[in-house]
Amino acid sequence: MSKENRMGTAPMLPLIFSMALPAMFSMLVQALYNIVDSYFVSQVSEKGLAAVSLAFPIQNLLISFAVGTSVGITSLISRRLGQGRQQEADAAASHGILLGVVTSLAFAIYGAFFTTPFFQMFESDPEIVHMGDQYISICCIFSFGCFIVVALEKILQATGNMIWPMIFQLIGARTNIILDPILIFGMFGLPAMGVTGAAIATVGGQILSMLVAAVVVAVKEHRVHITFKGFKLDFTIIRDIYAVGLPAIVMQSIGTVMTMALNGILSGFSTAAYTVFGLYFKLQSFVFMPVFGLTQGLLPIMGYNYGAKNKKRLLSAFYNGCAIALVIMLAGTLLFLLAPQWLLGIFSASEELLEIGIPALRIICTCFLFAALGIVGSTLFQSVGRGTYSLMQSLLRQLVILVPAAWMLARFTGQVNAVWWAFPIAECVSLAISLVLYARLYRTEIKNLETAVSR
Repeated sequence: MSKENRMGTAPMLPLIFSMALPAMFSMLVQALYNIVDSYFVSQVSEKGLAAVSLAFPIQNLLISFAVGTSVGITSLISRRLGQGRQQEADAAASHGILLGVVTSLAFAIYGAFFTTPFFQMFESDPEIVHMGDQYISICCIFSFGCFIVVALEKILQATGNMIWPMIFQLIGARTNIILDPILIFGMFGLPAMGVTGAAIATVGGQILSMLVAAVVVAVKEHRVHITFKGFKLDFTIIRDIYAVGLPAIVMQSIGTVMTMALNGILSGFSTAAYTVFGLYFKLQSFVFMPVFGLTQGLLPIMGYNYGAKNKKRLLSAFYNGCAIALVIMLAGTLLFLLAPQWLLGIFSASEELLEIGIPALRIICTCFLFAALGIVGSTLFQSVGRGTYSLMQSLLRQLVILVPAAWMLARFTGQVNAVWWAFPIAECVSLAISLVLYARLYRTEIKNLETAVSR
């Protein structure tokens, strides 16, 4: 039975696990290498750790464009396969690769000429500015590996193939983990490069992963065919990709604006305050990355069954996804509540970092369960082509509510610990709005959806 047919007929819970577990596992490895990257940098100096923390918004913006565009590709391909429109699915894949190349060129230009002013907005210490500039310049100039491999991963995931994307991510992550200590500290005759070595290790893993992915896609048979022979640019396909992809890009890019705003608020307290914020994002990836892996499995299932007009299976995937995400987030909440000192100790945290970081982790984790439902709900919106709903939800979560709440808590309490309460406040309000959007989507799109297969 082909994978795309399986998405329309297989028992739902086993199908979700078969689709999501490889992605969840690879996302966990991705989270591990993010931690390892910061761990080795923290051994160099606390200033190096601060520089990498300040670099996070630009890295997040880069990933937002790569993943956001690819979400649009996945949604379009899975819907076209569900509708039996093979040629349009193939064309969407080819256009997706082209879009990845063009976007990586834009980031390369930024990395070559415009990174220093970004760090100078938040930090006056020239050493931190210099290290951050070195790190993010390399990540941007050589970002083509990230853009192309993410596009190839999402194209295969749209067809239900989750194993090869997992392998690609594992190759990138393991390469980064191996190269980090070699390049940061200088081993096997190589010079010690510090933060610069961490950046080279990151892009090295991405480029190797891209090369392996390109070979696999070229030599193996897949449900979607990528070809540039006789290629003609079709702006209708680009429009359809970005109908979901652009809101996804903006949705994830909001995290960049949010991080920059919170770095500005927290820098008013101390360097340690925004460093803790950066460490939180590294640590929470252990919890959030498996949920994002889950949504990678859910998106093609829900998109396929929406395209096939199978209401029952669409909703079954959604409700099962919510339940699984809640279990993952509950485990993460307990970890952050019970072991914050151990988590921060991974980075050789100073007494000042521990003093700020322990209450920060315990406060922020109270929003994890609300976030679980919001993330799966956002994936439902994307799978049916309602990317603007996801965008609205993310705007509320990360910008409209979070940043003003953090600013007011900082201004009127004067306590850095009060700022962390902005996270649960934002998650609760955005979830309430998400439920309203879901009710509207159900009433207008899902309620009267024809059931293609009676179960």
